[in-house]
Amino acid sequence: MKQYIIIGNGIAAAGCIEGIRSVDKDCAVTVISAENRPVYCRPLISYYLEGKTDLERMKYRPDDFYEKNGCTVLYGKKAEKIDPVNMSVLLDDGDVLSCDSVCVAAGSSPFIPEINGLDSVRSRFSFMTEDDALALEKAVSKDSDVLIIGAGLIGLKCAEGLSGRVASITVCDLADRVLSSILDSDCAALMQSHLEKNGISFLLGDSVSGFDGGTALMKSGKSINFDVLVLAVGVRANISLVKDAGGETNRGIIVDGSMKTSLPGIYAAGDCAEGIDISCGQRKVLAILPNAYMQGKCAGVNMAGGSEVFDKGIPMNSIGFFGLHAMTAGSCFTGKDGVGLYEERDGGSVKRLYTKDGLLTGFVLIGRSERAGIYTSLIREKIPLDLIDFEILKKTAALSAFSPESRRKKLGGVV
Repeated sequence: MKQYIIIGNGIAAAGCIEGIRSVDKDCAVTVISAENRPVYCRPLISYYLEGKTDLERMKYRPDDFYEKNGCTVLYGKKAEKIDPVNMSVLLDDGDVLSCDSVCVAAGSSPFIPEINGLDSVRSRFSFMTEDDALALEKAVSKDSDVLIIGAGLIGLKCAEGLSGRVASITVCDLADRVLSSILDSDCAALMQSHLEKNGISFLLGDSVSGFDGGTALMKSGKSINFDVLVLAVGVRANISLVKDAGGETNRGIIVDGSMKTSLPGIYAAGDCAEGIDISCGQRKVLAILPNAYMQGKCAGVNMAGGSEVFDKGIPMNSIGFFGLHAMTAGSCFTGKDGVGLYEERDGGSVKRLYTKDGLLTGFVLIGRSERAGIYTSLIREKIPLDLIDFEILKKTAALSAFSPESRRKKLGGVV
């Protein structure tokens, strides 16, 4: 009987388990889980802080998921080393597990910058895991002044989650705008204005040069007093297991379309893996939940002897703050030759569709209720725009823009 090991217990691991079982019902599957809990939806931790969900509803799979899939889960364990020659994994408790194949679904870790005096801050947190949310919940009160370093998705969702539970929230970032990795200045200004109306304060284009206990000293010369610090500067893919084993890595673990690494028998999936962003043809770490599951499932199928390719990877974000929603997907090639841009603006809403070489390559929707899945499908499937009525799709994401044959495929034979 074959032995498979999955390092990590997040969304990619769940996909890997289901991928393996779709091909091999009898093999042994061991999951190494650093966290002491079953797989859950990490994006929901801010909603937990808001009181919009609870720990039970954050679960990604039912309580009997591992049992039904014949998995052994080693909770509270970490993989220290992969031996690709002898196909074994060394755990932090000294145990060595032999296997036929390994999937590294180790995710990412928060980046903690080196800042003078950081050790003098008594109450500081990251915001990536359920444990982080639970610890932060215990630390704050109605009188807390919270400083969040990082105006990206993690930092802003943390700010929203804490809103109404603390006295004040200040977000600082070296970038001159919020969500700088996914929004341009105009769109970011819309989101920032909305956040400010809901009580979030910002100090952008500035960074912390040092801490003195509960005081942050900014490079601009300003100072911020706080009780609770949240570090949301960014994340780094956990690549060391494959890198130390001699595998090819960059920002993430390099994988091909089958999720294989450069090491025989070793796969990678999820936030630690680096594959092709098909919207621009470049290698990227596509650290979002849908990609993590699809990559994990693909890896599992191939580990078990099946044949599957993941070639639909694109960056996507669906976010909302205090009722204002934003969706982005693909690549927005502003300022480059050959790029087409369709834009609609209406007060606090924006719609942008980006095209290149006859394909839809990206979109931005802020404050809009379009069926964004249709636009996403156009990008993923690389459907030539001359095969559809793009003039209709510019105005509204409607299936009527597709040919009857395409509609039959999408709707399972119903036109």
